[in-house]
Amino acid sequence: MIAPSARLGALALALLVALVPNPAAPSVAALPAAVLEGDVPSLAPMLEKITPAVVNISVTSAAPVQQNPLLQDPFFRRFFNLPDSMPQARPRMSAGSGVIVDARRGYVLTNNHVIENATEIAVTLKDRRQFKAKLIGRDPETDIALLQIDARDLTALAVGNSDRLRVGDFVLAIGNPFGLGQTVTSGIVSALGRSGLNIEGYEDFIQTDASINPGNSGGALVNLRGELVGINTAIVAPAGGNVGIGFAVPTNMAKAVLDQLVSFGEIRRGRLGIAIQDVTPDLAEAMRLDRPTGAVVTNVERGSSAERAGLAAGDVIVAVNRDRIDGASDLRNQIGLSPIGQKIELEVIREGKRRTLTAEVAKIRVATAPAGEATPQLKGAMLRDLEPGSGRSGGGGVLVASVERGSPAWRLGLRDGDVIVAVNRAEVGSVAEASRALSGAGPVVALNVRRGNTMLYMVVR
Repeated sequence: MIAPSARLGALALALLVALVPNPAAPSVAALPAAVLEGDVPSLAPMLEKITPAVVNISVTSAAPVQQNPLLQDPFFRRFFNLPDSMPQARPRMSAGSGVIVDARRGYVLTNNHVIENATEIAVTLKDRRQFKAKLIGRDPETDIALLQIDARDLTALAVGNSDRLRVGDFVLAIGNPFGLGQTVTSGIVSALGRSGLNIEGYEDFIQTDASINPGNSGGALVNLRGELVGINTAIVAPAGGNVGIGFAVPTNMAKAVLDQLVSFGEIRRGRLGIAIQDVTPDLAEAMRLDRPTGAVVTNVERGSSAERAGLAAGDVIVAVNRDRIDGASDLRNQIGLSPIGQKIELEVIREGKRRTLTAEVAKIRVATAPAGEATPQLKGAMLRDLEPGSGRSGGGGVLVASVERGSPAWRLGLRDGDVIVAVNRAEVGSVAEASRALSGAGPVVALNVRRGNTMLYMVVR
C-alpha cells in the first residue's frame, strides 16, 4: 500500500514528466508556451496575464430577521403591549469573486447568489483599486449575474468554448476563498453535463477537482490556454470545505445569459409547449432506438409552437441546431436559454425514421393573480406561478411577485420574492391552487413561506 506522501510524490513526478517537453517529440505535441518558463514547467507566465481579470466582490445586504409568528399577530402584540414597529434587518457583509469579461464596458460576471439581496456591491481589483458596481441583471435559474464598473485599464479574460472541454482536461480555479484574497488552485475536469443536483433551475455543470471553497463563487475556471471555460458556482462539502467535488457553470451557458442581460436587463426564457422525459434503456428498446439518449415527447399543447412545428407525442428529440441532446434536462437548457422568437432546428426520430422540424421559441406564459381576491387579509400582494426551471422552485410554491407597501399583505410581513409553499399545511404549486386554498381556508390561515434559505410561518386572521 502506498502512503499518501508517496502517492503525492509519484503524482508530482508524473506531472513533471508530462510537463517537461521531450526534445525528441514534435513541437506540436508540446504544451502551450504559457506553461513553460525556461526549463522549469510553470503556470506563472499565464497566470500573471490573466489573474488581473479575476476580482473580489464585497456585498452589503440586509440580514433576515428571525421572528416568532406570534409577534406578527396584532392581537398578541396589543395584549402584551409590544411596539407596533417590527425589528429592522441589520446590515450583513459577505464576499465572493467575479470575472471581467469586457474591459471596455467594465462587465463583470459573477454568481447570482453572491449578490442576491445586495444593497451595495463593491468590486476590488488585483491592484487593490475598488469600485462601486452597478447590477445590470441577474438570473437565479442559472445563478449568473452581470455587474458593471466604471474603470480604466482593466484586463478581461478571453471566453473559451466550454463545449470543447473533455474529461481529463487540466483546469485552474481562481477566486477569493474564505476571504483570504486571490488564490489559484489546479485540477482536471472530472465530469461534464452534471444535472439533477437541484442547486439551480438550469443545470449543465462542469465538475472539477480543482479546490473550490466558500468565497470562490463567481470566480474563474480556466484552461491552460488562459481561456475562461466556467464560472465557479458550488461545491459538495459535507464537512464545510473542499472535498474535491466542485461545479462550474459552462461559459457557453453563461454567455447566453450575459447576452440577454445586456440586451434586456433580464432573461426572457422561451418554450415550445411540450412535456418531455428522458429516454430510458427500456424506452430505447421499445422504440427500437440505437441508444438511450435524447428526450421523448410525452405531450404537445394545443396551439403551441411545438404543434405548429409538427411535433407529436412519441417523437424523440435527439438534436437541436445539430447539437446532440442527451436527455430531458439538456433539451430544457437549450430551449430555456434560446431567445424568444428564434427559430430552431429539431432533429427527431419518429417510428424509427429521422426527420428535421423547425420550431419558433415562444414566450413562457405565467399565471398571475392578486392575493386579495382570495382573502382580503392578503390584499396588496400579487401572486405569480414560478417559471419552469426556476432556481426558487425547489419543492414548488407560488411566488409573491410584488407587495404594495403599507397594504394588509405588507403589514402581515410578506415581501417581494417570498415563495408561499403551503396554505394550512397543504402544499400549493400554482396560483390556481393557492387561490383555492386561501378562499376555502376559513378565518385563520397559516402560511408556510420560503424567503431565501429561511422558512417562515405567518398567521393570517
